Amino acid sequence: MKAATINELKLELTTIPAEQLAALCIRLAKFKKENKELLTYLLFESFDEHAYMENIKTEMQQQFEEINTSSLYFVKKSLRKILRTLSKYIRYTGSAEAEVKLILFFCTTLKSSGIPIEKNPVIKNMFNNQLKKISKAIATMHEDLQYEYAKELEQLDI
Repeated sequence: MKAATINELKLELTTIPAEQLAALCIRLAKFKKENKELLTYLLFESFDEHAYMENIKTEMQQQFEEINTSSLYFVKKSLRKILRTLSKYIRYTGSAEAEVKLILFFCTTLKSSGIPIEKNPVIKNMFNNQLKKISKAIATMHEDLQYEYAKELEQLDI
């Protein structure tokens, strides 16, 4: 089955009555967990982005505390899991500022956690890739915000 383009979908959705549109959204939410999470964000949490980011930060902090530091293998695995969920939450917001704040929080938490970033090349690359993501997101922001976040980014460099 060939999927329709976004433009075609947009045109078709404008012609559908409200009840049928609601039924389609519910059916879409039933289909996949990510769709349900996105719909939950859009309906209940998108109006208060600050509280949403705070919830993500507390969840991330809890995940950092649960990291098994007995082996660097488990540390890498846990960090990948945290990054996977973080990027999913960032995708939901669609905001460059939220992306910068959340990835900065991840990097500062990682740096202050005592995990030896320098000892393992995979963890170091993971950290550096997040710094690159922050730089790209900062470049798309307003000049005043760019300056603020660039200063925070400079403090993170290894």
